[in-house]
Amino acid sequence: MFKKFVKILNVSAGAVIAAALVLTPVQAKAQETETEAEETQYPIEIEHAFGTTVIAQKPERAVTIAFGNQDVALALGVVPVGFSAANYGVQDDSGMLPWTQEKLAELGCEEPNVFQDTDGLDYEAIADCDPDVILAVYSGLTEEEYNMLSEIAPTVAYPESAWTVSWRDWIRYTALGLGMQEEGEQLIAGLEDELAQKVAEHPEFTGKSFVWISFSEDDLSNLHAYAPIDPRCAFLIDDLGFTYPESVNELIDDGSYSLSLSAENADLLYDADFLIGYSSDSDYEAAKADTVLGNIPALQKGATVSIESGTPLSAAMTITPLSMEYTIDEYLDKIGEAVVKADEE
Repeated sequence: MFKKFVKILNVSAGAVIAAALVLTPVQAKAQETETEAEETQYPIEIEHAFGTTVIAQKPERAVTIAFGNQDVALALGVVPVGFSAANYGVQDDSGMLPWTQEKLAELGCEEPNVFQDTDGLDYEAIADCDPDVILAVYSGLTEEEYNMLSEIAPTVAYPESAWTVSWRDWIRYTALGLGMQEEGEQLIAGLEDELAQKVAEHPEFTGKSFVWISFSEDDLSNLHAYAPIDPRCAFLIDDLGFTYPESVNELIDDGSYSLSLSAENADLLYDADFLIGYSSDSDYEAAKADTVLGNIPALQKGATVSIESGTPLSAAMTITPLSMEYTIDEYLDKIGEAVVKADEE
């Protein structure tokens, strides 16, 4: 459970510093929540995969690295003093996805500091931000990278394993790193309510199973599946109510977020009502025409969800509070169309 990772030490209320989280005009709102700030007690200890990070006082300058971490801070009303460029799904040269740009504009930030660090962490750029906390809750940090970042500022890494944190714990750990635990729980509750309302509009989802697997017409012999622990699949299971076939799950190593399959394993996919993946419509058509893959019931029925690689929607499959709200209607409609086809005889 989440509580096993976090311990908030008891200190006197006088030790609390009620400063704004980021030195930008939009953080004037933080000044108005002095009462809430006083309820947060420091230091905060956050246990994660590489040890324990201590937040001694309320951060004023937050940096986020790796994909999507800036979105969580922004959803909490905090503009990072620097963050990593998105390396997937971006349609312009901004290094930002549309929901990130939209939220920055809403918060009044016209010139965000974006690191072009897709070829490796830019430690110099990070240090130049003079951060007092570095957030990398959803990331693939190595222990060496974590240690180097920790020399710059307290760094919050992923709870257990790389790239597997749920969207809820992503918010919780980020909120703790920012000294905003209560606000984090409020954000989670709001998103849960919104999701519940939207899922209720899709009764056809009930009792359906899926496998997240990608086909490529350039090479149909090798397939790549994501495991239930992966956030993409976890969202479909925990929030949308779908199940994952045991025939595939039993082949996945404990703690692994993916699995490679060959076309010869196509029969493992027979138990899935629908298939979803980073495949185009033409990829699915090629797989359907294949003498082996074409026997998969979901392919035969066209019960497939195309998340074309490189699009904003494909980037939104890494669920952040901002990407969820921006794309959820499109996503659920796509799934709904596939589920209806799965029910056809």
